[in-house]
Amino acid sequence: MRLAELAPPGRPYLGINMVASLDGKATIDWRTKGLSTDLDRRLFHHLRTQADAVMVGANTMRVERYGRITKSDELREKRVAEGLAPEPLAVIVSGRLDLPADLPILNEPHQRVLIATGSDATLPDTAAQVEYARIGDDLPKLMAHLHDDHGVRSVLCEGGPTLNSYLFAGRVVDELFLTLNPKLTGGAAAFTIVAGRDLVEPAELDLVSVAEGEGDLFTRWRVQKPLQTSQI
Repeated sequence: MRLAELAPPGRPYLGINMVASLDGKATIDWRTKGLSTDLDRRLFHHLRTQADAVMVGANTMRVERYGRITKSDELREKRVAEGLAPEPLAVIVSGRLDLPADLPILNEPHQRVLIATGSDATLPDTAAQVEYARIGDDLPKLMAHLHDDHGVRSVLCEGGPTLNSYLFAGRVVDELFLTLNPKLTGGAAAFTIVAGRDLVEPAELDLVSVAEGEGDLFTRWRVQKPLQTSQI
């Protein structure tokens, strides 16, 4: 079943895709490069072909230097075969609009970019097709905006950890795709995959699948939804 077909009423279905060391760290030297293997990156790019939009936090965007979301004609053709647009909408969450104008993604003329922000500022003219959603830090409102104004029915979020914590706190996360890389990094500086905002209650997840490849464990988890109590 496609991710879009799982969408609840009024908002897109949202999956988070992350890689972590065995001790839960999301980066080595503040980047995922030391954790993500060739196989993980291939799956990473194929997973992008299943979503209407790809969401990224501003710090991850700056550190990882994102370019065009769909990396090859083959992957664009796969998206079209799946009934999707050749290029997903890139959603950048940046509360202060702290984005350098030389980011590769902002200089891709074929890339549509929506910047969710609380700032009234705008970026200098860029080659990418840029729009703004002035939603502050209201991520449920952003999800409704993507659904109602952009026809987005599925979103893949690629972090970082702080954005993940706000999405979990807002109870808009439906799935977690987590690659476990067989490394231990130690230390207290690097974030885990969810960091920055305390959750009122721990999120409970059910294991959907697990597979091994080249030493990595590729896991898929579905977030348990709270039971609705009936009104008497």
